Amino acid sequence: MAAGFVFFINPYNIVPGGVYGTGIVVHHLTKGMFTFWPDGIPIGLFGFVVNVPLTIIGIKILGPRFGVKTVVGFILTSVFMDGLTYLVGEDDPLVLKDQILLSCIFGGVMVGFGLGLIFKSKATSGGSDIIAMIISKYTGLPLGQLLIYVDSVIVLLGLIVFKDWKVPLYSWIVIFITGKVIDITMQGVSYDKALIIISNKSQEIKNKIINDLKRGGTVMSGKGMFGESDREVLYTVVSRRELEILKSFIRDVDNQAFMTVINANEIIGNGFKSLNED
Repeated sequence: MAAGFVFFINPYNIVPGGVYGTGIVVHHLTKGMFTFWPDGIPIGLFGFVVNVPLTIIGIKILGPRFGVKTVVGFILTSVFMDGLTYLVGEDDPLVLKDQILLSCIFGGVMVGFGLGLIFKSKATSGGSDIIAMIISKYTGLPLGQLLIYVDSVIVLLGLIVFKDWKVPLYSWIVIFITGKVIDITMQGVSYDKALIIISNKSQEIKNKIINDLKRGGTVMSGKGMFGESDREVLYTVVSRRELEILKSFIRDVDNQAFMTVINANEIIGNGFKSLNED
């Protein structure tokens, strides 16, 4: 996460929400104000200073739900961020000055992967997460929606300070990519498909799934909406290769069958990912 900020986000004054996005703005505003920080208040230090009281307030209002992992997480992120900045400098160490979009993509991937690991370890990244949780408690608004609002306010703060419309546009790209990578990191990459099948030849299809594909499934009772005739509804999960085999078979035995194919992000259970893996 720290590498994503230092190598790709910070050099371009992109403001991807959160405490460290605010830190980028403060870093710019305080440039030249302190002799011991001529380039401005270090971003990692700012994140640490803000996260400490936010975590204390969060524990008092929300209860001790954050734990030691959250504290260790934001301390190490701040240390790594300022440590890397000290080693490689303030400017773009990868010389991508004309490739800001590329920096947004790789920065979003690295920050998202880091945050995904934090969330996977049952911790939070602090900062805007805690603010959103507190607001959610008193307003009843959905947490995910509030996180978007809080981060958007910080992004617009970057627009006001840097006076450049490209800043929020690039920042929202980073926020979008970060969110997607967090999901992939936590759920894993899966090409499996969930199928819902309605057919007059359900018995033949069941035999194909069980005997040839060696997969299981569930049979549910359904009723047609127009004719109100009783139907069997088959539910199963297969790989992409098995999907094509099954589609070909269903096409041959009942070309009037109805099948819904759903992308399955994470399959847990027999034949797939074990519950013990988490």
